[in-house]
Amino acid sequence: MYTLVPPLPATLPERKVVFVGLRGIPDIQGGVETHVASISTRLAERGWQVEVIGRAPYLPSQKPYVWKGVTVTPVWAPRSRSFEALLHTTLGLFVAARDNADLVHIHAIGPALLTPLARLLGLHVVVTHHGFDYERQKWGPVARSILRTGEAMGMLFSHANIGVSKAIVDTVRRKFSVSATFIPNGVEKPLAELGTSYLDRIQVRPRRYILCVGRIVEEKRHLDLIEAFARLADPDLRLVIAGAADHAGPYQRAVKTAAAATAGVVMAGFQRGEALFQLYRHAALFVLPSSHEGMPMVLLEALSYGVPCLASDIDANLALDLGEGSYFPLGAVDQLAEAIRSKLTTPDAVEGAERAARILDSFGWGAIVDRTMDVYESALHDWRPGSVHHGGAGFGKRVEFGG
Repeated sequence: MYTLVPPLPATLPERKVVFVGLRGIPDIQGGVETHVASISTRLAERGWQVEVIGRAPYLPSQKPYVWKGVTVTPVWAPRSRSFEALLHTTLGLFVAARDNADLVHIHAIGPALLTPLARLLGLHVVVTHHGFDYERQKWGPVARSILRTGEAMGMLFSHANIGVSKAIVDTVRRKFSVSATFIPNGVEKPLAELGTSYLDRIQVRPRRYILCVGRIVEEKRHLDLIEAFARLADPDLRLVIAGAADHAGPYQRAVKTAAAATAGVVMAGFQRGEALFQLYRHAALFVLPSSHEGMPMVLLEALSYGVPCLASDIDANLALDLGEGSYFPLGAVDQLAEAIRSKLTTPDAVEGAERAARILDSFGWGAIVDRTMDVYESALHDWRPGSVHHGGAGFGKRVEFGG
């Protein structure tokens, strides 16, 4: 599946982009990781030289390897929820500068705290804002303050910004008086033929289970879903939770305990590839009870398979306009249970195939890569006509209006 990196040729392609701020690729849990896996391979197909700086503890090899034309470089990182991203991003930026990157693409507002360092190293920088991470339940006051600072550093000191939702783009413009380009997460076209071998292994039947996919962290609110599922009291129904925790802690233990105490709950762990696709394809209902999302990729993936969906009524989920009866008030377990019951007994007004086609049309990767390349070229060509120079402390910033 992987090949070791061959010696570098004497003449490199004209453009090289290095991705930092993520755990790595491929098949590593996380929305940012899924996003970068999809976009990086397509950039490589279009002639870019692409490198992903990954966190060594998460990668399948401790030596650089090539996956679908993308070089993945392991760099040391501690397994620490508080310091992992920042320390790894710092080292990753020095690697990017050493490797003579034309552009570094920083993902998420935590790693974006290091944007001024990237500028001092002489790098052109694009930052993608994936969501207001300081709203996540797992962070305390100090971490939230650091994340807010990271948001400011990324938006003010990058050459160009991307927001994965319109709400993020609007907030960036309002808070920092700089522009950001709206480029959503994308979704892959589902496989046409999928069996049930994985379902057989975990002993669940097609159309007789509810599915939830995501990392086991506080803001995903698995405990709400498990409690609501218990209230259904249907011995023939299963709840499959596909995901794992990056770091053990009280929340992970609480979810494990609640699942063990509730009949019908299947903790499937982190799944990828065909096993995950089978889970999407054959689910009776997909539920996303989160209190925080940027652009919910797992919800897009479920929709692309034509699965009926139910989500909490937070802004990121509402932006996908799932339709009447497809939302419930965040944290309201009674209403979540009733919404699940209603979804399982009442057919959707919009047929699954029709909704899937609409999602694939709106969130296909082709247009997303085109727009990302436009942002890259904009960042590489400083101060083009029609821009406004804005910044301080020796850092330039282009502000573009409209779009």
